[in-house]
Amino acid sequence: MKSTSNIFILLIILFLSACSGYSKLSKNQKKWVRKHPFAALKVKKINQRTDVVYAYVKSKNLLDSFENGGKLDAYRHIYYMAMLAQKINPGKLRSLGEAHEEDNYLDYLKGKYENGEPPDSLSCVMDIFNNSVGIELVDDASKTLSPEALSKKCMDAIRSGQAWFFRRDEKGNYVNCHGTVIDMASYKGKWNIPKCLVQR
Repeated sequence: MKSTSNIFILLIILFLSACSGYSKLSKNQKKWVRKHPFAALKVKKINQRTDVVYAYVKSKNLLDSFENGGKLDAYRHIYYMAMLAQKINPGKLRSLGEAHEEDNYLDYLKGKYENGEPPDSLSCVMDIFNNSVGIELVDDASKTLSPEALSKKCMDAIRSGQAWFFRRDEKGNYVNCHGTVIDMASYKGKWNIPKCLVQR
């Protein structure tokens, strides 16, 4: 029986590896997929529905326009994790989020960008926090909410101060916690940037 189970899991992993998109995953995300093949199948299916709602929120500018470090960024992490938490064990989702952030550090070392900007240390802290917010938003009653209703719950959480995002000035520039504009050019290639995490 165990041998049959192992063969089935191997077939699932091979199927996932053949799927378009697997080859684009980074190192630690691929490890997560191989460790959790059944959850990975759910992620792929759920993300297709989640993408549609996220695109709508982005197009309507319902929070802000900042896909990197803004409320829209926070929403993306919270909403995707909340959608996944309706069907997938929270522990597996936390490890998926951590794998993504570990890969962000590797991308930083390679000089790669994410959503138009290089990863940095506080961005990873922010993302992991917002992932947890999304997971914890899903209680028993929330497991049956529609994608649209869950989206509203996530946006309400952000508006009520439950999410983290970066402080900016009226022109959209990053500022530190003293309100001084950060000269991003002087931090090119730096992992630690003195951005300021806020909740409102």
